Amino acid sequence: MLFTNETYQTLRADAADKILVLPLGATEQHGPHLATGTDSDIVTSIAQMAEQLRSEKIVLAPTLPFGSSHHHLDFGGTISIAPELYVKLICDLVRSLVQSGYRRIVLLNGHGGNITPVKQALSVLSREFDATTPSYFALATYWELAGTTFSGDAPMQSPALSHACEYETSMMLHLYPEKVWMNRVQRANRPAQNGYIAFEDDIPYKGISIVKQTPFISNNGCSGAPQLASSEKGNHLIGTAVNALLQFLDSFSEWPLLTNLKNTDC
Repeated sequence: MLFTNETYQTLRADAADKILVLPLGATEQHGPHLATGTDSDIVTSIAQMAEQLRSEKIVLAPTLPFGSSHHHLDFGGTISIAPELYVKLICDLVRSLVQSGYRRIVLLNGHGGNITPVKQALSVLSREFDATTPSYFALATYWELAGTTFSGDAPMQSPALSHACEYETSMMLHLYPEKVWMNRVQRANRPAQNGYIAFEDDIPYKGISIVKQTPFISNNGCSGAPQLASSEKGNHLIGTAVNALLQFLDSFSEWPLLTNLKNTDC
């Protein structure tokens, strides 16, 4: 079911029995070879494919096409919401969906910069609703949900999804080849390895995080190895992401809503 294709009566009548999926995208530079709508295009496509296969279970909201992308602003071609405002925006969107009767809401994310502010929003919303409105608000980032498919499993040749990389370029070649210019692909100049921070996503996460604006870690706005991309790889990635999302949604729909366990017998 598509949110924007229904009346409010229909949406309210079914809300308690449905999963509301809200895709979170971004509009930002993706190097010299990918369109600025890449993140929104990919996450929207995954969400639409899942809805078509679970239309009786999913209500698909319109994609939020702007994300928290301030780290890309210096390159231009980016429309961004500051992290502190993004937290408030997500909170308000979820509140409005709760007001419409939804109790199982999935924020399906397609942009890395959204992850931290969305988690902060979920913390605010938990404090606000847990005691009064039994519900689940979940953040699902598609490449994390799909596991090792997006971290080096064959047929992929680079070790992880990053930005305008082999993975994103492959998915766009499969979904929207007209928005990919392979003749412009340039592997970026990146900082040297230090053993702790994966500037090229080529070492495992070791519990150390830093935040740097994109021009300090890439000379052309992309990372990874986009020259290795292919439509066939993109088909594999998208199919895996959709299947992983469906498995999660099928499980999520059955989770019992949690109640306060304080002062119950142990």
